[in-house]
Amino acid sequence: MLWNRSIQQSLSAAARIGLHRPVRVHQSAPCLAARYFSRTPGLSATDPLEQDSGDDDRGRGRDSDPTFKSTILRMLETAATTFASIVVLGIAGYSYHRYYKYLILQKMDNAFSPGDPALEVAGVEYGKHHYHHDEHWVVRDEQEKLDRIIQGRSGGHYYLIIGEKGTGKTSMLLEAMRKTNGDGVAMFEAHGDLEIFRIRLGKALDFEFHEDYIGSLFSIRGPRDTTALLDIERAFNKLEKVALARRRKGAAPLVLVVNSTHLVRDDHDGQDLLEMIQQRAEQWAASSLVTTVFNSDDYWVYERLKRYATRMEVIPVCDLPKSQAMAALKRYRKQYFNEDLSDQSLQTIYDKVGGRLSFLNRVAKARDYMKLCDSICEAEKTWFLNKCWILGEEMDDDVMDQQKYASAAMVLAKALVDKEKEMEQTYDPEKGHILPEIPLHEARQIMTRADFIQSYDHENIFTIDSRGMVRADSVPMQNAFREICSWPGFEEHLEATLKRIGDIESLGRTRELTLKDLWDKGKYQITMRDPKGRENGTVEFSVKEREEGDDD
Repeated sequence: MLWNRSIQQSLSAAARIGLHRPVRVHQSAPCLAARYFSRTPGLSATDPLEQDSGDDDRGRGRDSDPTFKSTILRMLETAATTFASIVVLGIAGYSYHRYYKYLILQKMDNAFSPGDPALEVAGVEYGKHHYHHDEHWVVRDEQEKLDRIIQGRSGGHYYLIIGEKGTGKTSMLLEAMRKTNGDGVAMFEAHGDLEIFRIRLGKALDFEFHEDYIGSLFSIRGPRDTTALLDIERAFNKLEKVALARRRKGAAPLVLVVNSTHLVRDDHDGQDLLEMIQQRAEQWAASSLVTTVFNSDDYWVYERLKRYATRMEVIPVCDLPKSQAMAALKRYRKQYFNEDLSDQSLQTIYDKVGGRLSFLNRVAKARDYMKLCDSICEAEKTWFLNKCWILGEEMDDDVMDQQKYASAAMVLAKALVDKEKEMEQTYDPEKGHILPEIPLHEARQIMTRADFIQSYDHENIFTIDSRGMVRADSVPMQNAFREICSWPGFEEHLEATLKRIGDIESLGRTRELTLKDLWDKGKYQITMRDPKGRENGTVEFSVKEREEGDDD
């Protein structure tokens, strides 16, 4: 036992100092070794620790020793993936872009299909009459011509319909569109704001101005943000493509109606807009692509379009003649009120309101028609007085600009009343009223102002027809002129107002020069020179000495 202990101590000491010794196997103590068995019969199990260490060694060998072939393969794989992504994105973006352009043209072509939104808004149904009975309650002579224009049978020209407010211009256009159910026609209302004008044009043509374009998702840049005029130009470009496609199919020319053109402002932007539309109208009329129709209440639109007009045709629309107005009014009252108006009553109505369709329509639907006639005349007179009444010699100088405007209107109204007194005939048994009229240049000379007449036309006080003749806007307005000018003391009141305006202007042109320090032999010397700067002489100001015995 002591020997065994000494042997173990020597072995442990040798192990501590790292001495190599052979392994002995004690004969009396058998040596047991652990073995790992696999659950799968027939396969020998390996040591997991030895397997993990072997895998790590192989991985480190592969990472530390990359080959040129593997690098090239990885580069090619990355390049192929990138190229495929670009190709797919490009094909998708190009396909969407082509589809969007095709969709724009299809939508715009559909805008000229039967069933115009303007007819739906106006409540006009295809196959039914606008006034809900068999015959139109009044058929104007211009209706047949407008029917041909709307049907596309009057190519080669573009048209300007001009006339006073309430003469039935828009009603005739809607009636012509009703007969064709709006086939090949687009109609929209003009506006003074170009952005609103652009939106209304887009609604009529079913054009969104690329606001629904999503090409940016494919990195395709759409139309840049610009002004309303450029958007309108883009819409006309698309309209031209649609018209060309329709002409190849043998269809009639398209018709574009710009209603209420007088609402466009007469400024720089408004004139640019009219000029751009007119250029397109001239081009389309020459090639019979699109027939453009302008509808206006004011004369200034004609002046702007006349400047560059080559293929423009003017269609004036005036009040109804006496015979047509009385016949239509009598038929309407008979159908809706079962009332037979006497010729005397019809004559009285016509004498008060004339042949203006808007007035006749209101009178025909009123129970007490005579009271309504008086109300219409009173409303016209009140409108004129509220806009253009003069204040006399007691007016303040702060209102001089407004009084210049008002006094010029009163002077022109008085001139029309005086002109009526000089006329040989003011009433025709067949045509009715013959209103006095003055040429435009003479009217400006009478007022001594050239810029006011356009505002009077816009305010529906005076009107200027296509022949350049100035007259009262309506029969009730002429009756108001006649009544006001017959008031006692009107001429003296007008003269006092004009004199006061002249005095204020004279006072504004007068300059007061005050000379100081002239006492005690003080004086001023002024040198006069000609336009070339050469001296012409001198003027001396001094105070005269007071004479003795002079109290002052």
